[in-house]
Amino acid sequence: MGNFIFGHPVRITANSSLGAGKVIDIEREVELGGPIHSKGVLILSSFLASRYVTDRPLSLSASLVFEQSYGPIEGDSASAAELCALLSSLAQAPIKQSIAITGSVNQHGQIQPIGGANQKIEGFYDLCKARGLTGGQGVIIPASNVKHLMLKQSVVDAVANGQFNIYAVSSIDECMTILTGLEAGERNHKGEFPEQSLNQRVVMRLKEFADRQKKSSG
Repeated sequence: MGNFIFGHPVRITANSSLGAGKVIDIEREVELGGPIHSKGVLILSSFLASRYVTDRPLSLSASLVFEQSYGPIEGDSASAAELCALLSSLAQAPIKQSIAITGSVNQHGQIQPIGGANQKIEGFYDLCKARGLTGGQGVIIPASNVKHLMLKQSVVDAVANGQFNIYAVSSIDECMTILTGLEAGERNHKGEFPEQSLNQRVVMRLKEFADRQKKSSG
């Protein structure tokens, strides 16, 4: 706003159910989301299909929304957060609300750099400080943004004292492990994720949707 830059935390929620493979961007539907933001949301469908259900159709209907957001939204800085919310819904694994996240995600689940990293960290820190620092609060940022950090001293001191955390990540799996406390899991030589891992739970849910879709259409 003018010469003033600040970070403002926003809650993102996601719902998922059986459907025709479409992720609905509610911001775009009501013409509050710009084209770059919409592009980020479309990437999520591609990621889900290519990573989790290559042998079945993506039989998913999902919706994403910025809660209590009343102005235009542009950019893809929230695409990592949107994917985390979607994976949380599919895996039925709650996300820790004490940790914020910023970052762009590509079709391969890699976290890409964003602008305003300092202001976003400081904005969430100020909110946490006002509510009381617990040591469990923090912000997830792209690892490629670490070299851009120039935070105010109060944030640096809080991190050094263990009152606040900054997590630098390179993949969506790292994000989900931090946010849910569950191991994301990597595919073995058979192409399968470990039992009870977060990724395996996502695979099973999407396979369930696909099987139910096939049964209802057959």
